[in-house]
Amino acid sequence: MTQTGFLAVIDLGTSRIKGVVGRKNENGVISVMASGTIDSVSSVRRGMVYNIEQAGANIQRLVMMLENSIGRKIGSVYVSLAGQSLHTMEFNEMQQLSSGMVTDEVVKQLRKSAEKFQPEMKRNYRVADAEYYIDDKPERSPVGVTGAQIEAGFELIVGRPNLLTNIQKSISSKTELKIADYIVGATASAEIALNEEEKELGCAYLDFGAGTTTLSVYKNGILRRMVVIPFGGKNLTKDICALNFTENDAEQLKIKFGKAFENQDGPLFSSPFSTKPDIDLAELNKVIGMRLDEITANIKEQISLSGYEGQLGAGLIITGGGSQLRNLDLYLTQKLKLSVRKALAKKTLVNNAPELINDPSFTQVLGMLLTAQEDCELVRVESMDESESEDNRSFTGGWFSGNKKKNPKTEKKEKKAKPEKKEGGFISTMENVFGNIFTEEDDE
Repeated sequence: MTQTGFLAVIDLGTSRIKGVVGRKNENGVISVMASGTIDSVSSVRRGMVYNIEQAGANIQRLVMMLENSIGRKIGSVYVSLAGQSLHTMEFNEMQQLSSGMVTDEVVKQLRKSAEKFQPEMKRNYRVADAEYYIDDKPERSPVGVTGAQIEAGFELIVGRPNLLTNIQKSISSKTELKIADYIVGATASAEIALNEEEKELGCAYLDFGAGTTTLSVYKNGILRRMVVIPFGGKNLTKDICALNFTENDAEQLKIKFGKAFENQDGPLFSSPFSTKPDIDLAELNKVIGMRLDEITANIKEQISLSGYEGQLGAGLIITGGGSQLRNLDLYLTQKLKLSVRKALAKKTLVNNAPELINDPSFTQVLGMLLTAQEDCELVRVESMDESESEDNRSFTGGWFSGNKKKNPKTEKKEKKAKPEKKEGGFISTMENVFGNIFTEEDDE
């Protein structure tokens, strides 16, 4: 019997737009059905859609690729939420316990207050984490604990109010897809790459992308700070272009010969490009090092601002396409005085697709698949023509995304036969709508 239903996610990266379709079993383990990538061609900058038409066309092509691979239609997708304006902020709420005990309803009320809170000039996109204090004592599982008052400390992910506008326009301009939800890429990446022990001990999690580098600081199992640094692997490529190379050639040089850290200067290297000059590898790596120094200075400052400098027992954990630069772990160890681990999606959470698991640029999109819940398949509904008998049926077709719904005609007949039942109708699709630490014009 053919299994139906699947999850579909799209990661709008600065360099590449990635898509993955898959399923999760009852234990939350992912089975990848199809994956694909499309070059962003500058339609996405620093994690934000820049050219709506071009991005929409790219998404349309990617979805068609995925549909052809699985032989089924995609009706809705989960989309990554990114951009250099995203960051965390604290929100605290206190409540007196009239019954002398914390109930589930009290915890829900506190969370609702956090979800409704709208900071000035920003938008509250998601409640990322929470910790509770009962009579000033920390309590991880507050329900059922006695006390006079409870205080909740929430970490909210906030950003510019118009962060989602271009994403919505790009998808609606070229496709009929529905957006099932927006997923904060950095938290999804951490969900599939980090161990609970690392979050507990304290770690700095670095997602090194093409346009941005996202730093997330965890301690005692809770996200304490998240900030997007507006520099990434593409900045290294552009710096190499200053040595009289095209962007494409500069990218190849970075991948094949670039190093973040060297013990000694390298020799003059014969250029693989016949029309280009030879390149001094020491000069190439000097250019790379200068930009990395700038990025690392930002990372160090943000760790300090988190208040957990010197308390990160699990050190620095890096992932993302930019993390593949050779010797980057040695460089960061030297500069930040932290142990460094390169992270991938945990193999225990993905039971196939080793080529995706072993590629750090896919960590985020696999994390999104782990986070997604709603069925994204577009299913054809066959309905019985009202004028036909039960033994001689003709069918008309329709499409919907998700669980099957009743045909309006047959539903109407059911209501006539059983007037006491008033159920039925179409299930409405829910859409959670979630851009600044660095305020720049490019974050549009």
